[in-house]
Amino acid sequence: MGEVLPIPTVGDVFRDVRGDDRTMRVSYHQDRGVVVVSLWAGAACRGSFRLAANDAGRLVALFSDIVSSAGVTGPNDTEIQAVADTIAAAPQRSAPSPDQTGDVSMSALPTLPIPRVA
Repeated sequence: MGEVLPIPTVGDVFRDVRGDDRTMRVSYHQDRGVVVVSLWAGAACRGSFRLAANDAGRLVALFSDIVSSAGVTGPNDTEIQAVADTIAAAPQRSAPSPDQTGDVSMSALPTLPIPRVA
């Protein structure tokens, strides 16, 4: 099993439009210089992606373009750029990126394996 890390102070959880307790969690690990995007089904992490903090601005710009194209309201460009600049300006360490961020479902109960039927 990978290293279990404390829950970072910068992050958010987004619900999947399909429901079924699917979520996407985004967490910023300043000490490692990575943004971790993980896909969850209930309390089980189904996959993760580690984005270098230096690339966060490019991702934010893409999301900003999507928000503009969709005509939805959201943070203005100045607010978005301020967040991207804060992440990019944070000191970067050369430590390896996290192997596992742990269960951040806010549940104190252990997750039991789901039996599989052949």
